[in-house]
Amino acid sequence: MINHENALQKAMLAALKADVATDVLLGGRIWDQAPEDADLPHLVIGRCDSRPVAADGCGFEQTLTLTGVSRFAGTQEAKAVAAAVRACLHEGRLEADGVRTVSLRVTASEVFRAGDGRRTWAVVRLRAVTEETGEN
Repeated sequence: MINHENALQKAMLAALKADVATDVLLGGRIWDQAPEDADLPHLVIGRCDSRPVAADGCGFEQTLTLTGVSRFAGTQEAKAVAAAVRACLHEGRLEADGVRTVSLRVTASEVFRAGDGRRTWAVVRLRAVTEETGEN
């Protein structure tokens, strides 16, 4: 059985790291688990909820949360990260490991200061529907 969740994550990481705007902002600092001493800003691919959908292509619907972390004074950098992620992924056609997106949409984004006042968060939520390509 093909792992839709890992395939979509792999495709998103590749797309984000290849995108000029996200690379300028993040310098490749995009992970599913940030290192302990990670430089800022960076982006973490976090929560993923997944469920099968009745489709000919063995489809899955996934909702994902990507979180950008900034220490810039103000919200401008976090907003730029959210905008770059949105521009890169919204309605993107991604493919990896025998899985492709049928639909990929940013459903929401928000930027807010952390309680400690030293960091700003950029949270981007996505909905993806994936199917198997028939190739692996």
